[in-house]
Amino acid sequence: MQTDKDDMQEEYDFSNQQGERGKYYKAYRQGHQVRIHKEDGTTEVHYFTLEEGAVMLESDVQKYFSNSEAVNRALRGLIELVPNRTHSIKG
Repeated sequence: MQTDKDDMQEEYDFSNQQGERGKYYKAYRQGHQVRIHKEDGTTEVHYFTLEEGAVMLESDVQKYFSNSEAVNRALRGLIELVPNRTHSIKG
């Protein structure tokens, strides 16, 4: 996703930061909260969790599946290969 440089606010300057990939990955999957500190001194807290049935794909897997339909199609193909389909497959 590309954004115009004009869309970035002055307070979004990340030039002196060093990010760590996956730093909050586990916490995000378990649910997380976002605190928004407003100029008037108040703070809003928003809570997020994955919806029931939602899964997160690793980046190497995402390269092969462009959307939910593609993932579901591939998984249905795998289900056909499972000898006893009465048991769920656990990861």
